[in-house]
Amino acid sequence: MKNIFLFIVLISNYFSITTSHAANLDTIVLDETGVKNLRIETVEVEETDFEETVFALGRIAEIPERHGVLSSRISGRVIGLEAREGDTVAEDQILVRVESRQPGNPPPVIELKSPIGGLVVESHIRIGEPVEPDKELLDISDLTEVYAIARVPEDQADKLAPGSKAHIRVSALGDQPLEGVMLRFGTSADRASGTIDAIFKVANPGLKMRPDMRAEFSIVLSQRENVIGIPRSALQGEASKRFVYVKHFDLPNAFIKTPVQVGQMNDRMVEIVTGLFLADDVVTKGAYSLSFAGGGAGGVSLKEALDAAHGHEHAEDGGELTPEKKAEMEAKKRAASGLPPETSGGGASPIWMYTTGVLFLLLLASLFTKMRGAPVDEEITTPSTTNSGKH
Repeated sequence: MKNIFLFIVLISNYFSITTSHAANLDTIVLDETGVKNLRIETVEVEETDFEETVFALGRIAEIPERHGVLSSRISGRVIGLEAREGDTVAEDQILVRVESRQPGNPPPVIELKSPIGGLVVESHIRIGEPVEPDKELLDISDLTEVYAIARVPEDQADKLAPGSKAHIRVSALGDQPLEGVMLRFGTSADRASGTIDAIFKVANPGLKMRPDMRAEFSIVLSQRENVIGIPRSALQGEASKRFVYVKHFDLPNAFIKTPVQVGQMNDRMVEIVTGLFLADDVVTKGAYSLSFAGGGAGGVSLKEALDAAHGHEHAEDGGELTPEKKAEMEAKKRAASGLPPETSGGGASPIWMYTTGVLFLLLLASLFTKMRGAPVDEEITTPSTTNSGKH
């Protein structure tokens, strides 16, 4: 019975410690330096318009109508060149000077001006080179707007139409996507890849995009309103165990690991079916690193954070420290250090009194069992003189 009792006590302590440990694992508390080092950023959960999208790859191309060619109306030779490949020029800017072959002393010089403003994408001449009216001298492209051409799988083409929107990413522009509107499909499909071109027109901020740059497309197929959605960067865990980190509503620099059920995903957002509430602050940047930050540098125990925030002591699992729980904690500490239980106010602690009483009863039961099982000595009697005289 004694062994059974000790086993029960050990099991109870184990589950108590395990529960406290799990509570601490679900709440990550950092100091300010830890938050800065992880570069943690949060967004507020809100209802949004959720888009069903299809992914496609493609390229950037110039708009043919925005391409200009500089040429000479007369024969001659180049004696001045004011622009080279890669230069940005303005409309009517003088780019080339051509010495005419017509007689004269000196021969007449013709100044050739840019037909459009834009980027000099190709040069076909050098100083002193002869020119003829049919020779192209410079190619100039206005890249303030460009085409973004997506290669859409044929089985998705029926879901698109002129006017469809797309979020377009080009490495030269960093993480900021472009918003494009579909103009039309290409004139033919690619038999090898099973795709058809979908042509979008987009602005070219800073003229950073160039023809033939790679582009990634997230083409919008449909849209639903009033959906709770968060950025995909906030979602963590395996497909069967998705979770996010939610900023603690009370403790500074504290984040709670919160399981969630997800719905649809697109390139930017994920639909949250259950697990989050409106106005929750979820961690986006730094969410992955939080999984490893609980016990490392910059980490703070949940107890320490709550003690500092509320101005009084808490239990190790973050719960309120009731007199009973405080006594239990003290008893565990003393037991771990090999010390006898501490008394308070002249009496023993309730836990120690209970334990002592149970052990005393077990000792009595053991002694009683031994007494009942011991052999009884036979009584030896001496015959009396009277009886012996009768024989």
